[in-house]
Amino acid sequence: MGAKEIKTYFKPEDIIAGSNQQIQEISQDFIQKIDAVDYPCVGAKSAMHTDQYRFGIYGKMGAEESTRALNNDLKTYVEETVAADSQYMSMIAVFTDQIQSELDFEKKLWLQLQTLHDSEKDEQPWDPTVGSNPDERDFSFSFHGKAFFVVGMHPHASRRARRFKYPAMAFNLHSQFERLRDLDLYEKMKSTIRDRDINYDGDINPMLSDHGEGLEAPQYSGRKVDKSWKCPFHAK
Repeated sequence: MGAKEIKTYFKPEDIIAGSNQQIQEISQDFIQKIDAVDYPCVGAKSAMHTDQYRFGIYGKMGAEESTRALNNDLKTYVEETVAADSQYMSMIAVFTDQIQSELDFEKKLWLQLQTLHDSEKDEQPWDPTVGSNPDERDFSFSFHGKAFFVVGMHPHASRRARRFKYPAMAFNLHSQFERLRDLDLYEKMKSTIRDRDINYDGDINPMLSDHGEGLEAPQYSGRKVDKSWKCPFHAK
């Protein structure tokens, strides 16, 4: 008999009903952070309050086993998000790495995105609605044929909103933002989040910009970089 497959993908009801203490502790820490009255991202709050979130628990970032599990779990997340027609569904991928600095996390984040892309490059085309060159303004990370916006979180993040006990990456489908635009909700939500961000972190995140108006790739890790920064990711 083969080894029992380890569960890495969790819905809210799985966490509540399960006996996995690690995922329960991680989930509790994350919900406590997002639920704080002054936490700026109202989209994340909506996702948590309506159980429109998924957790993935993995080993080291970029490792073969982590990438294989994340590959499978992100496909499940995409299918569930599309089926639910959700505007806020997020998948939070949590890893075991000991992060030493913002630069250390940034390198590991892009290593994980690169290995994830490499794991499916012969199977899925890049989402045609976005570009594959991180040095261009139309870039977004693509997986399973869908564009994503990625939010990195870790213990050493300089932005308080990005600070979390564990290294993590929140994946959100770009189509969710487009849906909010179609419903005339995006601009109001963006304005609310940025006002709350000033109160929470003292100023607006200097790395933020709307898709197409600035580079998206530098926003993923959360580290403040200048125009000389070069993204290590290469689409194949």
